[in-house]
Amino acid sequence: MNDQNAPVALGRVGMWSIELSGIEPAAATEVAAELHSQGWGAIWLVGAGGPGMWNAAERMLDAGSEAAVAFGVMSIWGADADVAPAEHDRLTGKFGPRLMSGFGVSNPHSAAAVGKDFTTPINEMNKYLDLLDGAAPALPPSQRLLGALGPRMVDLAGRRTAGIHPFLVTAESNAGYRDLLGAEALIAPHLGVVLEEDPARARAIARRGVGMFIGFPAYQANLRRLGFTDADLVPGGSDRLIDATVAWGSVDRIADRIAEHHAAGADHVALHVMNGQPGLPLAEWRELAPLARR
Repeated sequence: MNDQNAPVALGRVGMWSIELSGIEPAAATEVAAELHSQGWGAIWLVGAGGPGMWNAAERMLDAGSEAAVAFGVMSIWGADADVAPAEHDRLTGKFGPRLMSGFGVSNPHSAAAVGKDFTTPINEMNKYLDLLDGAAPALPPSQRLLGALGPRMVDLAGRRTAGIHPFLVTAESNAGYRDLLGAEALIAPHLGVVLEEDPARARAIARRGVGMFIGFPAYQANLRRLGFTDADLVPGGSDRLIDATVAWGSVDRIADRIAEHHAAGADHVALHVMNGQPGLPLAEWRELAPLARR
């Protein structure tokens, strides 16, 4: 029986992966089983690009009972979002309240690509959440979140979803989000991670992993709200920006950076591990595994 009001327990720390949804199903199931056994609170699937993402989520859920699965995040203009209520209900009915569906408003170009008009981000997200509420069955607010950054979208998330999954943010930003959202809403920031102690090498790996996003207008606007300037918003980001938004160094140093997010108001931290190489960072995930149960 699908409990339409049950919250999704993400735990304190999870693994966030662009690569995981793109590998062969058998390999994905094997990797997911290992992540479950390591004790992570959630497995984050990123880069949703079609209804097949729901099959990927099903494999992740079926691989073990320890971790929740979260989408971080689907564009409301994509095929994933069109089938979200029915597919979310199907998987929740099969596995219980272990799936968190995350949504983002994307941009006018994404809307135009599917023949839709784009008014304002808040208006479009409100209309989409109305669709989720009006579906039969509805996708419940307690099992959805928004990829929100600015105060208006964060406020909307607090009123109509379980909370937010902000990307490319600082630990200190959680305090501001908590002030906007209150005590009960979920704050689950993305945190880039590089297991490298040499500063130059660590920053180079971080820039290959997240540097391109610094040029996106929405992220630039939010980074300015967080106190960064033109000197930081250069291609790839300044050292100061990279150091503030990416945790690099030893496992203990990574643990300290996660703790900074929690201390500032985050409930859950989604770790995006980067090593500068193609494929899954399996060795790094295994090295970080002790943090899952701290």
